Amino acid sequence: MLRAPRFYVVAVLGLLAALALVVAGCGNDVPPNGVAKVGDTVITKTEFNHWLAAAAHQQAAAAPGQPVVVPDPPNFTRCVIAKQKQPVPKGTPQPKASDLKSQCQQEYTGLRDQTMQFLVTAQWLLKEADKRDVKVTDAEVQKNFQDQKKQSFPKESDYQAFLKSSGRTEADLKFQVKLSLLTNQIQQKVTQGQGTVSHSEVVNYYNKNKSRFAQPQTRDLLVVLTKKQSDAQKAAKAVKSGQSWSSVAKKYSTDQASKSQGGKLQGVSKGQQEKAFDQAIFSAKIGQVEGPVKTQFGYYVFRVTKNHAATQQTLAQATATIQNILRSQKQQKALNSFVGDFQKHYKDETNCAKGYVVQSCKNAPKSKSKTPASGAPPGGAQGAQPQGTPQQVPQGTPQQVPQQGAPQQGAPQSVPPQQGTSP
Repeated sequence: MLRAPRFYVVAVLGLLAALALVVAGCGNDVPPNGVAKVGDTVITKTEFNHWLAAAAHQQAAAAPGQPVVVPDPPNFTRCVIAKQKQPVPKGTPQPKASDLKSQCQQEYTGLRDQTMQFLVTAQWLLKEADKRDVKVTDAEVQKNFQDQKKQSFPKESDYQAFLKSSGRTEADLKFQVKLSLLTNQIQQKVTQGQGTVSHSEVVNYYNKNKSRFAQPQTRDLLVVLTKKQSDAQKAAKAVKSGQSWSSVAKKYSTDQASKSQGGKLQGVSKGQQEKAFDQAIFSAKIGQVEGPVKTQFGYYVFRVTKNHAATQQTLAQATATIQNILRSQKQQKALNSFVGDFQKHYKDETNCAKGYVVQSCKNAPKSKSKTPASGAPPGGAQGAQPQGTPQQVPQGTPQQVPQQGAPQQGAPQSVPPQQGTSP
C-alpha cells in the first residue's frame, strides 16, 4: 500500500486546521454588507443608512429653519458644502472648512451611535420575544398604529407632511409600534406573579413609615400684610369695625397672592411661616383678629377662620396604598434583574463592524462608568402618591407616531438602554 509522504500529511492537517479556524471565525464576523451581527442576524448598511437619515431628519426638525444634513463620512464633503451654504450672522466670518468638517464628524458620531443603539437593541428585543414565544399580529399592530395616527394627525395631509419631514416610512412607524407592543408583553411576562404582597409585609411597611400616612394640623387664615406698622394698625381697626376683610386687604395688603383671594391663606401647617408669625397663628383663637405681628416681610394682621386637626390613617385605610407600593417595588425589582441579564446576554451575542462599534457591541471598549438600567420607584404615601406601575423594560418606549410639532431627536429608543450610554 502506498503511503503519503510525511511532509504531505503534515501540510494537509495544517490546511484543515486553518480552514476550521476560518469557519469558526465566520460565525462572529460581520459580513461586508453589514454594520453588526446579532447572533445569526445581520444588520445591513442599507438599514443603517436609512435610519441614520431618519435620525438626521428628526434632528433638523428640532431646529426649525435648519436644512436636513446627513453626514457623509469619511470626508463629509456633502455635509461641509451644505453647512457652507447656511447664512452666518452679519459681521461673523465664514467658518473654515476644517471647522465645519469637525462639526460634521461630531454630528455623525452622535447620530451613528443613536442609530446603532436602536437597530442593535431592536434585534435584541425581537430575539427575546421569539425566545419567550411572545407574538403580536399584523392586525394588532395596524390597530395600534391607526389609533395613534388618528390621535396625532387629525388630517391625512398632516400625516403625509410628517412622513416627508421625518425621513421615515409608514413601515418604519409600524415597526416601532411592533417593538412597543412586544415590549409591553415581555414586561407582563417578567412581572407576572411578582406582585403578591402578604399582610405581614403591609403591617411591617406601615409601622416603619407611619408618619407618611399622616396629615399635620393646618389652619385657614385671612391676612393683611403691610410694610408699615401704622398701616397694619389701621387695617386691624378697619376689620374690627365691621369692614369686609376683602376690602381691607385690597386697600392695605402688599401680599398680592392672598390679596387677590380676598385675603385668604388656606392650609397653613406648622413651620411654613416665619417663626413669630407661625407661633401667633397656632396660638390664636378661632375668629379673633390678631396682630400686628412683625416679620421680615412686614406686619401681619390675621384671623384664623378654621382649624383642621392632624389625622393619621389607620392600617386598614393605608393597606391599599401600601399594597400598590410593595407590588410596584417587587415588579420593578424583577424588571431590573431582567434588564441586567437581558443586556449582558445579548451584548455577548453582538459583534459590530469597524466604524460602527457602540456600547451595545461585544467588541466595544470597556466602559469606566456603570449606570443602572433603572431604579426602583420610591414608595409613596398620603400626599405623595406612589407609582402604581413599575418602570417599563425599555426606558421611554418608542414614540410610534410622534405628536405634531414635537419630533424626537435621533433614532427612537425601543429597548433597555445599555449601561453607560444615554437613553
